[in-house]
Amino acid sequence: MTIMIPAWDNGNLTPVEKLEAHKRGLKHKAISVFVMNRGRVLIQQRAMGKYHTPGLWANTCCTHPEWDEDPADCAIRRLDEELGITGLYPAHRDQIEYRADVGNGLIEHEVVEVFVADAPDDLKVAPNPDEVMATRWVDFYDLSADVARHPAEYTPWLRIYLQEHKAAIFGDLMRV
Repeated sequence: MTIMIPAWDNGNLTPVEKLEAHKRGLKHKAISVFVMNRGRVLIQQRAMGKYHTPGLWANTCCTHPEWDEDPADCAIRRLDEELGITGLYPAHRDQIEYRADVGNGLIEHEVVEVFVADAPDDLKVAPNPDEVMATRWVDFYDLSADVARHPAEYTPWLRIYLQEHKAAIFGDLMRV
């Protein structure tokens, strides 16, 4: 199946095949979601069948919106598709642009709409095995420390979020 994503090609926003956008390192639209509960973050380990960064730990979920798809609608859709999570309505936190080598000659150059959702204690999570091989709740501060100690276990974008954009995404958790 060919997936077209909104990307900038020669300065114009146009639909581009997802793998082609990553091969060429084209800037493209994306969303990232962090589901939180009492200072903990739900993270996922990417399925081994993913075409880049398989087996690495990432934020709760992320994807590329469909052409003309509202980013908030995309975040809700992807929570369900990747993790079977329904009934959450993530709040927009920030827009972040980053560029990262994700291996195998592929580049993520994303303009990301970042969302955060507060989860109830009884949140049901049912990972799609084609997308996610494991999930875990981890204390925000423990996650930050572990990413710093073991960066190779985490996706480049999660490392970037925690190293460069922590206050914008998690400002309400930041201790003075």
